Amino acid sequence: MKRIVPILLLLFVSKTLLAEHITGGEMFYTFTGMDGSQYRYRVTLKLYRDYFSTGADLDGSAAIGIFDKSNNRLVWNQLVPMSKREDLVLGSPDRCISDPPVVHYEVGYYEFSVSLPASANGYTVAYQRCCRISGISNLIGSGSTGATYTADIPGTSRVSTAPANNSARFTGRDTVILCGGYPFTYSFSAVDADPLDELRYSFCEAWLGGAPGNLGASTPNPPASPSYSSVTYNAPYHSGSPLGSSVTIDPVTGIISGSSPRPGIYVVTVCVEEIRNGIVIAVQRKDLQVKIGGCNIAKAQLEAVYPVCDDFTESFSNLISSPLISSYYWDFGDPASGLDNLSSDPTPTHTFSAAGDYTIKLVTNRNQDCSDSTTAIVKVWPGFFPALVSDGVCVTNPVLFEDATTLNYGIVDSWSWDFGDETTIADVSAVSTPSWTYAGAGVKNVTLTVTSSKGCKGSVTEPVPMIDRPPITLAFRDTLICIPDALQLQASGAGIFSWTPAAGMANPGTGTPTVSPTATTTYHVQLNDQGCINNDSVKVRVVSFVTLEAMADTTICRTDPVQLTVTSDGLRYQWAPADAFSDATLQNPTAVSGNTETYTVTATIGSCLAEKQIHVIAVPYPIADAGPDTTICYNTPASLHGWHDGSSFAWSPASSLLNAGTLSPLAWPVRSQQYVLTSLDTKGCPKPGRDTVLITVLGKIYPYAGRDTLVVIGQPLQLNAEGGTSYAWLPPTGLSNPGIKNPVGLYGPEIDSVRYWVRVFNDAGCYDSASVKVTVFKTAPSIFVPTAFTPNNDGLNDEFRPVAAGIQKINYFRVFNRWGQLVFHTTQTGRGWDGTIGGVPQGSNAYVWMVSAVDYLGKPFFLKGTVTLIR
Repeated sequence: MKRIVPILLLLFVSKTLLAEHITGGEMFYTFTGMDGSQYRYRVTLKLYRDYFSTGADLDGSAAIGIFDKSNNRLVWNQLVPMSKREDLVLGSPDRCISDPPVVHYEVGYYEFSVSLPASANGYTVAYQRCCRISGISNLIGSGSTGATYTADIPGTSRVSTAPANNSARFTGRDTVILCGGYPFTYSFSAVDADPLDELRYSFCEAWLGGAPGNLGASTPNPPASPSYSSVTYNAPYHSGSPLGSSVTIDPVTGIISGSSPRPGIYVVTVCVEEIRNGIVIAVQRKDLQVKIGGCNIAKAQLEAVYPVCDDFTESFSNLISSPLISSYYWDFGDPASGLDNLSSDPTPTHTFSAAGDYTIKLVTNRNQDCSDSTTAIVKVWPGFFPALVSDGVCVTNPVLFEDATTLNYGIVDSWSWDFGDETTIADVSAVSTPSWTYAGAGVKNVTLTVTSSKGCKGSVTEPVPMIDRPPITLAFRDTLICIPDALQLQASGAGIFSWTPAAGMANPGTGTPTVSPTATTTYHVQLNDQGCINNDSVKVRVVSFVTLEAMADTTICRTDPVQLTVTSDGLRYQWAPADAFSDATLQNPTAVSGNTETYTVTATIGSCLAEKQIHVIAVPYPIADAGPDTTICYNTPASLHGWHDGSSFAWSPASSLLNAGTLSPLAWPVRSQQYVLTSLDTKGCPKPGRDTVLITVLGKIYPYAGRDTLVVIGQPLQLNAEGGTSYAWLPPTGLSNPGIKNPVGLYGPEIDSVRYWVRVFNDAGCYDSASVKVTVFKTAPSIFVPTAFTPNNDGLNDEFRPVAAGIQKINYFRVFNRWGQLVFHTTQTGRGWDGTIGGVPQGSNAYVWMVSAVDYLGKPFFLKGTVTLIR
């Protein structure tokens, strides 16, 4: 079976000059011997930078300082030039990873030798640089966060030979790949040249260093003295869990493993302790910015255990999704299921043949590239039903709880109770039958989680109401009886009832005792529910007769409802006749009959009763008749004709009425209007009678008879009126039919001119008039053209125009100046030239004109001449 080793991506991202720069680093040293009484070390600072970064390059020289731990005093400081630069490239990513990122880093080495005397507490070698990149997922404000890299040289206070020490040196491969959401392992292991030293690993806090700003602040020289502050982690991440709670580090091997978090950039710092003779003599650190990519790995992975506790059926799927997986092979370990034991479905559902533990197997890409396989245990033990019961409701007493889980296989082997007490976090238990005393009343949501010996696990939550006193529900708290009646008191609730005073009471130990008091008495009730006590009371007032006073007789308007009222201590009422009321059992009902009636009311208290009558007289409304609706012509009056039988009347609105104080006023509405006649009387009905009349005002008529015109003797003239539905012409002189819209006129030599008036009627017979003048020439058809005109705006002869007589149509009328330029043109009769060209007045001069037309017989007519413009 081929296994794909989970691998991770460690990308160290660079930044701009003061920000996106160093993406990781570490410092280590080798003890090279004695220099007199001093210890000589060869120290190496190793810094990482992403090859594709657009930020600052690796520093040409690193400002390194050495501090005595006894007092944190700076004892050595130099700018150490870069001694070596190399590329780290992951040349051939695993072909079973889709969309693998390109991994390429630049690594700078800064090496120097230093001799130091032995120190009791040892030395810290430090280098600082700002800043880390923006957007680091597990840090807050990473864009302004720097880094400090150190090496720890031990002192003599704990182990006398400790200064002769070779530091631990991390050996993990840096050019590897990690994909978000996938399981992985990665080695942070180190080696130590000192054979007696033991190494122990842990996650630890990343340190700040340098500050955003100018170059001097971001690369301090010398670096700041210890101690160093931690970066600020973004919850839920922290120094002990930089990649989330599912990723851990082995303290013995330095292997980190688990399921990687979502894609992003994460700071991971690992500390390795050098332990000599059981004593920690030094701690070395490696600080890396880990980039988790969005790639996919062709891998088979299942849950370790699948409990199937409801039935025999379970659905499965590969926990890894990758486009490189093209086939699935499932073996459910259930040969008794026959052909269903195998499946090639990516997400199969299998029904197991019997209860039991099964080992299932998944093979992805079977017999193909990037094949992988895994197994899981399926525990099929159906019939597991978690349940709980409780006993107790009072907050002053402990509530007993019991596991009521039923199961078909195995036994319940663990219990986890949460009693839902919001006042404490100690409201838990791990036994099967616990008890709990609540601090306050209310509904408590109790949760029980149980597991079985067969691997099943389930929870149930039940609401448990807790009370400080049991609720008592009373049917009434104050009532009335009449001697010698008996009364049943009515109380309900959970628990034991007791009543006082019990003298003369039947069944005092129940919620419904019977009493027959002869005087007003208050009965007290107590309810005891498992030690919780509540008290209440009922007052029973006692009378020997029913009091009843009715309202006076009244008068109403016929058809109106009326509310009837009585004053009484009765408990029940009955009105007659009952069909006159919507509810005849009310004390003060409304009678809806609207007629003259005598109503009887009976009031009762038990067996006692009293009776009264109320007489209601119904008077008819006054009658008002505003007359029939009518339609009038525009701007004409309408005469109203009203009638009533009351003692007074009024019209409204009165603003458009003449003689509004009479029943026959004259209305002058400007538009359609409703008039209301209101009548009042003194017969007992205080409400008015009303009637409405609608006066519809027709729209205004716009008559048109045509424009004045000229004709010659014997020329037929077509007249044409507009604006109505019928027409009448006056006088009828020369007209073919004076009663139509478009009569034809024909004139002899006896007529010089005629002015016609046409009445234009609408559908209602309303009319308005317009006129047209017809002038008759005693000549043949002709066009008369003046010989001169004076366009001086005095209203006389201001335009030069032709006058057509007997002419049916003007084809054109044209005017030319002495250079032959066309200065005016028209085909419309009555239109002329105003003596301007383009709005510019022309000077006195002679102009040529010509006119072409057709006479009323259809014969062509042409004429030309000259006209003089006089200024």
